[in-house]
Amino acid sequence: MALYEHIYLARQDVTAQQVEALTEQLKAVITAGGGKIGRVEYWGVKSLAYRIKKNRKAHFTIMNLDAPPAAVAEMERQMGINEDILRHLTIRVEAHEDGPSVMMRKRDDSEDRGDRGDRGDRGDRERRPRPPRRPREDIEHGSDAGREGGF
Repeated sequence: MALYEHIYLARQDVTAQQVEALTEQLKAVITAGGGKIGRVEYWGVKSLAYRIKKNRKAHFTIMNLDAPPAAVAEMERQMGINEDILRHLTIRVEAHEDGPSVMMRKRDDSEDRGDRGDRGDRGDRERRPRPPRRPREDIEHGSDAGREGGF
């Protein structure tokens, strides 16, 4: 059997419980086709880069599959019929990665940051003083106070 990573996007107006039920339905299709489900991660509701079928956000779910191609084809066929699924993508991989996915590690890293968040002073840099500014009147009146040479 081949190894796959499968991700799908569900409409934003369905509930998390409905997305979970949909995932269980897809698991049943794979197991009925003789496959196994590895890790399943629900990434939550995220903003989309562009609108898909009039939706700006979607529920993201990723699954690791170990299944024959016929079972994956049947799952994709059923996803194409379902109106709650906006997009899906299945990729064949050589091996599944161990541990949490990149999206889950990113979420854990942001929680470890504490109050700092994405803004604020970085602790790994020194703060340099700004160079002194020229007085405003020299700029507006065109005096030669800052010039050398006299063109």
